[in-house]
Amino acid sequence: MSENQSAVTVLSDDECWRRLGSQRVGRLVTSVGDVVDVVPINFVVDDGSVVFRTAPGNKLVELTINDSVLFEADEIGEESGWSVVVRGHARVLEAQAEVAEAEALPLKPFVPTLKPTFVRIEVVSIGGREYRFGPEPRREDQQEG
Repeated sequence: MSENQSAVTVLSDDECWRRLGSQRVGRLVTSVGDVVDVVPINFVVDDGSVVFRTAPGNKLVELTINDSVLFEADEIGEESGWSVVVRGHARVLEAQAEVAEAEALPLKPFVPTLKPTFVRIEVVSIGGREYRFGPEPRREDQQEG
């Protein structure tokens, strides 16, 4: 394995979920027509899904028009970092039992605003990579394969 290849490690699904569960803030990507939006959200992992809260506005409207979303969380340190990306479908929780379960989760708004709507991202796929940081290799030291 070359120096470059060892700098990136593909994470297993279980490791992706473990790392995702260690974070509280990520980025939600929505798209409607030609408009793509990326917004930071706080979240929790719950039984193989991602749950967040929101208020009426663009994010909720976009999720209603197109429920296909991406969600990404990461952690960056001095010598290494990682990133996990989830592809899925966002669904507003409306049934009383679902809302009650979501309200019991450790999920409170970070900013003092009312966010009465719970949304669950039902995961279609999850993937992640860990990165070891370092200087760029010299081109002349790289072997062509």
